[in-house]
Amino acid sequence: MKIACIGSGNMGTALMKGAAGIIGGSSIGFTDIDRIKAAEAAKIIGGKVYDSNIEAVGEADFVFLAVKPQVLGAVLQEIAPAVKERTGSSKPAALVSIAAGWTIAKIQETLRGSVWNDNPPVIRIMPNTPALIGQGVIAFSPSPEVSLESAGELEKILAHAGMVDRIEEQYLNGATGLSGSGPAFVYLFIEALADAGVRVGLPRDRALRYAAQTVLGSAAMVKETGRHPGELKDMVASPGGTTIAGIAALENGAFRGTVMNAVNAAFERAKMLE
Repeated sequence: MKIACIGSGNMGTALMKGAAGIIGGSSIGFTDIDRIKAAEAAKIIGGKVYDSNIEAVGEADFVFLAVKPQVLGAVLQEIAPAVKERTGSSKPAALVSIAAGWTIAKIQETLRGSVWNDNPPVIRIMPNTPALIGQGVIAFSPSPEVSLESAGELEKILAHAGMVDRIEEQYLNGATGLSGSGPAFVYLFIEALADAGVRVGLPRDRALRYAAQTVLGSAAMVKETGRHPGELKDMVASPGGTTIAGIAALENGAFRGTVMNAVNAAFERAKMLE
């Protein structure tokens, strides 16, 4: 199996590092308008640098489109002839897009233009930044043209970057708002916890370590026990104790409603990009 990654930013490189754990770095190649950046990404995993996007599409089984949404249209128009040639062959290349706002139908329509009838296999994925350390959430949705075998292969490849969940495309904007944007919300919460620790007298470095480990451990409790977060919260909140006093302060500040509004705002923005 060969994989090409068009774009060598943090997310594309993170996903390729995970893929290298399955198929080996020598089976992966990068392209980028900045060839130095592509070479640096390739060096990390022992991969190669393709001479062009056309070459990448011509050789790879999976072609990751890891470019900014505003650049994707031009990339699709560039590679359309190569994609068309592969789609008409016995082994079409599957395109894997991480670009928010680009639906499968929009990607296929841009590739087809007005003279091409067959739809190429396209898979949309929504990873998040913890994939950089193998702890990401990766939602993915394949088009009907993607074979069950190819979808299964991709799922195994992505699993090295984190939790993988196959969903219908209609849910991807929701995944964008929750798991795609969610790390930024969690980082903000960790920062606030650390600032609060400093406010009550803890040294800055210790407050940050306590805050990060508290969030990490609490998340692990939810995953490993299978208990509802509300139940775990009640285990900590003793009658008349310190925790319930803090929870009351959060509720007075509309904490849960604010978090819900943040996810909804990210979701609505994702819809606007389509």
